[in-house]
Amino acid sequence: MPSADEIRDRQRATWANLAAGWDKWDAIIMDQLRPVGEAIVERLGIADGQQHLDIASGTGEPGLTIARRAPQGRVTLTDLVPAMLDIALRQAEALGLTNIETRTCSADDLPFDDATFDSVSARFGYMFFPDMAKATAEFARVLKPGGRLGSSVWIKPEENPWTSIVMQAISTEVALAPPDPAGPNMFRCAAPGYFSALYEGAGLRDVAEWDVAVELVTDSPAQYWDMISEHVSIAVAALQQVDESARKRIRATTVTQVSTFESNGKIRVPGLARCIVGTR
Repeated sequence: MPSADEIRDRQRATWANLAAGWDKWDAIIMDQLRPVGEAIVERLGIADGQQHLDIASGTGEPGLTIARRAPQGRVTLTDLVPAMLDIALRQAEALGLTNIETRTCSADDLPFDDATFDSVSARFGYMFFPDMAKATAEFARVLKPGGRLGSSVWIKPEENPWTSIVMQAISTEVALAPPDPAGPNMFRCAAPGYFSALYEGAGLRDVAEWDVAVELVTDSPAQYWDMISEHVSIAVAALQQVDESARKRIRATTVTQVSTFESNGKIRVPGLARCIVGTR
């Protein structure tokens, strides 16, 4: 079993390599994930003048949305990977936001004092933390009494064909090892109630879980392939195991399968996430 430091080092390297893909496809990714970000933000009770912490911010959302809603407040974006936060800062500058700051840090060792923030968000980062219970305890620690924590995770692969299509195509060419259920992986937190237990274990109350549908929309099957093969961590890692001829066969299979999701001139592939909120 890798140590927490080893897991963090692997995650740091993985996401640093993916930063360019996330930057390239940011508009499509953010359109897909927007319903989840909006669902989290609505439950956090954001008010102007508050202090907000966004964990595993990536290219900036939902922290940037919160910064727009609370121009007199302050939003701190955090991530393991400086390259991701550089993208987020560019996004903030393009939006004219001046109430944003960034910190490179690990989710389970936050460089902030107790009771610093009015709210904390962690959209799609939890699944990759070395120790999710420790991270949740950290989020609760930096929350002010009455502050809220909102997060999201992916539900099982069968509910997310936007990613399972390409993984099934890859599996026809290479034997994919099953993910370690106790280690970082995209669907690690899919079981109902899994997150409620983590929140309650950290002393949070009024915990609620609910599902949110998403839709990945691309202009064509080819664009779907290009995007998925450049930004989805499990697909990128798996494709590194195949040669060019196998990659071409995987692409052909993927394009054929995803074509069945064509509607009104676009490729529209559904997915399902679970959101969780709790109060300190």
